[in-house]
Amino acid sequence: MQKIIIFDTTLRDGEQSPGASLTIQEKLVIAKQLSKLGVDVIEAGFPISSDGDFEAVKIIAQKVKGPIICGLSRAIKEDIDRTWEAIKYSNRPRIHTFVATSQIHREKKLRKSKEEVLNMAIEAVKHAKSYCKDVEFSPEDAARTDIDYMCDVVRGAIRAGATTINIPDTVGYAQPEEFAKRIKEVFEKVHEARKIVISVHCHDDLGLSVANSLAAIKAGATQIECTVNGIGERAGNCSLEEVVMNIKTRKEFFKGYFTGINTKEIYPTSKMVSQLTGINVQRNKAIVGRNAFAHEAGIHQHGVISSKETYEIMDPEEIGWAGENLVIGKHSGKHAVEKVLKELGYDLNTEQVSEIRKKVKELADKQKEVMKEDIIAITNDMIGKLSEEEEIVKLEEVKVIAGNKVTPEAEVKITIEGMEKTGKGRGLGPVDAVSHAIFSLIDPHIKLKEYNLKAITGGTDALANVTIKIEDKQGNVFSADGINEDIVMASASALVKGINKSLAFKRGRK
Repeated sequence: MQKIIIFDTTLRDGEQSPGASLTIQEKLVIAKQLSKLGVDVIEAGFPISSDGDFEAVKIIAQKVKGPIICGLSRAIKEDIDRTWEAIKYSNRPRIHTFVATSQIHREKKLRKSKEEVLNMAIEAVKHAKSYCKDVEFSPEDAARTDIDYMCDVVRGAIRAGATTINIPDTVGYAQPEEFAKRIKEVFEKVHEARKIVISVHCHDDLGLSVANSLAAIKAGATQIECTVNGIGERAGNCSLEEVVMNIKTRKEFFKGYFTGINTKEIYPTSKMVSQLTGINVQRNKAIVGRNAFAHEAGIHQHGVISSKETYEIMDPEEIGWAGENLVIGKHSGKHAVEKVLKELGYDLNTEQVSEIRKKVKELADKQKEVMKEDIIAITNDMIGKLSEEEEIVKLEEVKVIAGNKVTPEAEVKITIEGMEKTGKGRGLGPVDAVSHAIFSLIDPHIKLKEYNLKAITGGTDALANVTIKIEDKQGNVFSADGINEDIVMASASALVKGINKSLAFKRGRK
């Protein structure tokens, strides 16, 4: 039996999805859930990219046990030094370094010769190896690199000490048959490759990331780099849940292969990542989409009622799909709430559980049933709160005048680093007016790029969950969400949270 190593890059490549920025606390919560899911490697971030990313990788290395904790670095000494400073606290650290090898990248981006790039790869691996025995190397854009040159670089990296070689289809260009052929050629032309781990990292620009990754397994690769829900740059990455369930469901086709994933944690992990990143899972998404186990057509319904196997090739319980019929009320104690949170995959301390219980009681006191979805929303909102250092702007008060015969107006009071300010705004509706009022106090160049509103559960007393994306004048996009029984307050909360992420990002860049 051959174990396929699951290398999860949700917190690195996944977080590079436009607008998917996460706080340090959100990253830690996801990392703990990934450990519970059973991934073998967590690529926790790109430490050189910002102080926030460095701190997130460092705290994950300190607090998350089980998986290998990996940090990404370019083939540059300073990058590698910074990565080691972050991951050295893990009892299983890995440095992942890379350099582009395709002709278009060498000529247009790096402006370096083949020999220069080869030397960069070798020196980077040697430097990483001086810190860490577990070193991974990637020839970026490998799928568009001349195969003989790519093999020269791979051979050089292995001889320099790389223990894992990753072959990435960085731009999602490859087709399954040709990508499998490339992996086979690595083993044929680089004999040293047979003694180490060969990995693949596929993007979904042509919708083939999962197919290419599975084809690579059949060709001899033993590590797949993927993300929860397939999130990532552009069209996204290879989807963790799709790769894992292909191997598990089609045992006769992938005979002799297995993963160490606890599949019952797939659905809870998917929901957590979706809520914290603000990237919704499409309804028809394989494995974890809302429609994945839904049957509307009469013929299908009849078949499923007669025997689930007629139209369901997987048991929903295999991936942790559970009904949402749990009710928690104002009389529920701390232990009941804590039990629910643990079932949902959250590993929180006593103080955090108490804060969530307090909010649950407040909600229940308003004569509302508190459902599992409400608890998830309350929990994610609490986790997503910025630290005191990052919370530059605080929302103090919101007043709105609206109606069918008046132009909506809003007055907003905020404090910016202890200094109170009041702003006014007008708009097409109350939320639009609030956004104008807030932006006028911070930066009128900020744009509300995306706005989504959904009720957490049914009824007129449902919690409102507002997810927004704002864009600063430099083109950086930040996502945030807010929950409240009042739509306007949920919107104002999300806007302020997004602004704080923007301001914290600017400070980290200085």
